[in-house]
Amino acid sequence: MRRWRSLIAAGAVAVAGLALIGDVVEAGGQPMSTSLSGAEEAPGPGDANATGHADLTFNQGLGEICFDLSWADIDGTVFAAHIHDGDAGTPGPIVVMLFMENFAGTDSTSGCVEGVDPALVKDIRKNPSSYYVNVHSVPDFPGGAVRGQLGD
Repeated sequence: MRRWRSLIAAGAVAVAGLALIGDVVEAGGQPMSTSLSGAEEAPGPGDANATGHADLTFNQGLGEICFDLSWADIDGTVFAAHIHDGDAGTPGPIVVMLFMENFAGTDSTSGCVEGVDPALVKDIRKNPSSYYVNVHSVPDFPGGAVRGQLGD
């Protein structure tokens, strides 16, 4: 009888653990957000009068990053947004392409990027201040019009 109780208790713990994991997946993972500005762009200069906002959700278990980006007053045509590996004030390499398509200088878009390495998603979640989001435009700001550091 004692063995059955142990097995039942272990099973209940496993089911509860799976339910918690299911809730995290259903909820979409860990949310983060950042404000975007031209002043934050490095090496700069970014678009001095432009602003924006990025809401992101990191789901390590699914290897997925979802985003909701908005921006205003960016000169030219917005053509891309990325997550980069880089501390505040320093440029860094692209690690996740959020989008690559043409938008107006005041606009918004959202979506999800699938197939992201779960180890990268985990690192961003654990070390957000080592990563930033930026939005690029042409012709004046192909290197980045606005930027926002995660974890700030």
